[in-house]
Amino acid sequence: MPEQREDDVVLIGAHVRGDDPVAAAAELDAQCVQLFLADPQGWKKPVPRDDADALVASGLGVYAHAPYLVNVASTNNRIRIPSRNMVAQHAAAAAGLGARGLVVHGGHVGDGDDIAVGIENWRKTFERATFPVRVLVENTAGGENACARTLDRLAMLWDAIGEYEVGLCLDTCHAWAAGEDLETIVERVRGITGRIDLVHANSSRDPAGSGRDRHAGFASGTIPPELIAHVVREAGCDALVETPAESQAQDIAFLRAALAG
Repeated sequence: MPEQREDDVVLIGAHVRGDDPVAAAAELDAQCVQLFLADPQGWKKPVPRDDADALVASGLGVYAHAPYLVNVASTNNRIRIPSRNMVAQHAAAAAGLGARGLVVHGGHVGDGDDIAVGIENWRKTFERATFPVRVLVENTAGGENACARTLDRLAMLWDAIGEYEVGLCLDTCHAWAAGEDLETIVERVRGITGRIDLVHANSSRDPAGSGRDRHAGFASGTIPPELIAHVVREAGCDALVETPAESQAQDIAFLRAALAG
C-alpha cells in the first residue's frame, strides 16, 4: 500500500507566486502551496513575511522551495558553504510558516569530479546540522554529474543520508526527462528511500529521456495525464503542480477528480 502521512489526508495544490499565496490558493482551489521565500536565482536570505500569521491561519499545507543556486553537493567551497547556510536559513524561515518541508534539488558535482565526493558533501550537511523542518531532496532531470537523476545515484545518496531526518520529493517531469518508467517509479523509489513525502506533478514539453527540465501543463505536455495521476495515487502523499500559471487550476482539478474516481 502507498505510504501516507499520519493524518492520511492527501492535499493537492500548486507552486504559487510569493506575494499573496493565500489568495493564489483560493483562485486555484488549492489545498497546499509551495513558494520561494527569497529570490530563487539569488543568495539573499529570507526576510520576515507580513502575511506569516495569515498563511499559518489559512489551514493550507505549506512547502518552501530552496533557491535554484543551492548545491550542497558541490566540490567548490564558494558554492557548497553558502548552500549549506541557505538550507539552514530557508528551513528556519519555513518553520516560521508551519511548513511541511523544504524542497532542495539533489545537486551535482563539477565535470571530472568524483560523484562520491558530492554524496559525502550531502552526508556532511546533515551530520553537521539539524533543521526545524524536513529537507525534501528532489530528483533532477539531467546532467551526468547529478546526485539524484538516476535511481542508482539516488541509492548512493540514500545510503549516505537515509539515517537522518530527510525526505524525498519526486518530480514527474524530472523522472520522465531522466528516462524513468513512471508506471513503476513510485515502487522503485520507495524501495530505495522507504518514503516519498511530496510529488511535483508536472508534465513535460519534451519526450521521455530528453534530459530537459521544461514543465508543461497536463493538456499540452508529453506525459499522459493519467500517468501523472497514477504516480500521485501510488505515492499517497501531497502533490503540487509546477505547471504554467494558466493551466494550474485545470491541472489541480484533473488530479482531484482522478484521485476521487
